[in-house]
Amino acid sequence: MVNNEILLDIRDLHVSYGAVTAIKGISLHVKKGEVVTILGANGAGKTTTLQTISGLLKAKSGNIIFDKNDITKCEAHDIVSLGMSHSPEGRRVFGTLSVEENLMMGAYTLKNHDKETLAWIYDILPRLKERRKQLSGTLSGGEQQMLAIGRAIMSKPKLLILDEPSLGLAPILIKAIFKAVKEIAQSGVTVLLVEQNAKAALKLADRAYVLEVGKITHEGTAEELLNSKTIQEAYLGKKH
Repeated sequence: MVNNEILLDIRDLHVSYGAVTAIKGISLHVKKGEVVTILGANGAGKTTTLQTISGLLKAKSGNIIFDKNDITKCEAHDIVSLGMSHSPEGRRVFGTLSVEENLMMGAYTLKNHDKETLAWIYDILPRLKERRKQLSGTLSGGEQQMLAIGRAIMSKPKLLILDEPSLGLAPILIKAIFKAVKEIAQSGVTVLLVEQNAKAALKLADRAYVLEVGKITHEGTAEELLNSKTIQEAYLGKKH
């Protein structure tokens, strides 16, 4: 359920790699209970934005406010403790651990492992329950993506950040993953999503931003962007 309280507020963010400026003064916000997606081509700066929000990269200037805390200079592990969880591009599961051991790694910030959360994850991602004793390195790409998402929500985050969850997956698995993300959002977790499958992302999201070469060029409700001729031609493969 969306309310008007802003959970994440990014103000005039600049991020550089050496002499190259990757993010050029972007501002965006995410309200509690929203699903917000960032669209853009490869190299637009989407992953850089997410990594800066979660503390993996440091901003050159600007501010990142999360749940009323200025986290611009915070370390990644401290940001996790505040209630943010990041499922990165490329899954990065612990291949020599079982599925259930990987999930438990996601709860390391909690004093007690939450059996209810684990049961809920198995409910929305039943493939993980079937594979819970299996070594994660032997899972398919889609199953590893499900595991990465499950691990990210084991910490019971206020904000879940997802980077390209459908990348390289078969359509049937993409459908399963987006269904799971929808259920996660309906449970009250706020979601910030970067996704190249623009149509699927916009169908799931409340609002969207379009990033082009480090700048936001469009923003609006998901419906507005789905109906925009410019966005249709650039990202949805429709010509007019």
